[in-house]
Amino acid sequence: MEMDELEIKPPASLVDTICEKQGTVWATAVGASLAHSRATTPLKPSLRLIHARMHAQALTLAVLSGAAVYHYYDKNSDHN
Repeated sequence: MEMDELEIKPPASLVDTICEKQGTVWATAVGASLAHSRATTPLKPSLRLIHARMHAQALTLAVLSGAAVYHYYDKNSDHN
């Protein structure tokens, strides 16, 4: 048996659902950051947008890092 035959792929509908959820969370983070910065700082709209995008990217990196750590420890732990 070749390695390609053993590869398990998730259904396309599941991948689409996961991408939609991730996009929704990212857009919500941008919106929340914009709302917070509008209420607390007197920045120009362009700077608010840049800061909101940076906050959303930091959130994305934190979630990806957490998922990587979880996957690493889950794969290397003993399942007794």
